[in-house]
Amino acid sequence: MSPARPCRALRAAVAASMGLSEGPAGSARRGRLLRPPTPTPGARLLRLPGSGAVRAANPERGGWTEALRAAVAELRAGAVVAVPTDTLYGLACSASCSEALGAVYRIKGRSETKPLAVCLGRVADVYRYCHVRVPEELLKDLLPGPVTLVMERSEELNKDLNPFTPLVGIRIPDHTFMQDLAQVFGGPLALTSANLSSQSSPLNVEEFQDLWPHLSLIIDGGPIGDGQSPECRLGSTVVDLSVPGKFGIIRPGCALESTSAILQEYGLLPSHGSCL
Repeated sequence: MSPARPCRALRAAVAASMGLSEGPAGSARRGRLLRPPTPTPGARLLRLPGSGAVRAANPERGGWTEALRAAVAELRAGAVVAVPTDTLYGLACSASCSEALGAVYRIKGRSETKPLAVCLGRVADVYRYCHVRVPEELLKDLLPGPVTLVMERSEELNKDLNPFTPLVGIRIPDHTFMQDLAQVFGGPLALTSANLSSQSSPLNVEEFQDLWPHLSLIIDGGPIGDGQSPECRLGSTVVDLSVPGKFGIIRPGCALESTSAILQEYGLLPSHGSCL
């Protein structure tokens, strides 16, 4: 692997109420990261109050702030953290830290030719990291939600993130903890499902216990969806919006019907080869 570079500092200020200060997110030179992951002794597990999808009435007492503070600290240190989303449990790391990106691929046994999505906290952030060619109202109708929107990436993103494609998939999960985490972290998060490649996607933390030794922190938001329904494990609906006036369904996912209806309301046409 190539020598590491110093981690880049994130620019976003952190909410004073969380007691967090601005700090480095991390970066390293790209290399072929094929060695097995080094186990992390005693990965920490923190449980969110309730379902975790809704902020606790008293965040400090309910453990919400502790989990948020711990997750931000680990992400800034270049670690990989397991998190709940609106569709599945995922692995998250700083998208600006090349070394952390490599760790995600090693932990999952994922091919380096498969892209990672980018998780953001607000629709406004999409314009910083993507060249958007659809109306803002369309973005707001789809996000936050169980969709990944694929668009042309901007120069703001780490060049070591998906270096084989000019596109990037954007996620804003309809999950309060994930939105808080992305906003307080202050930069883009790389996000993928918390499973070994080719294995079933997890709906609770017990389903990916084999990955725990390789993680720094697991945020337990409780079960996601109906574990008995196969549709709940399909993940987000992935839509290509990189071509003006058209959309392509890359992965049907769990929200195909509602997503397609919204896209067509805005006059977008299915592209050739779309799943529709």
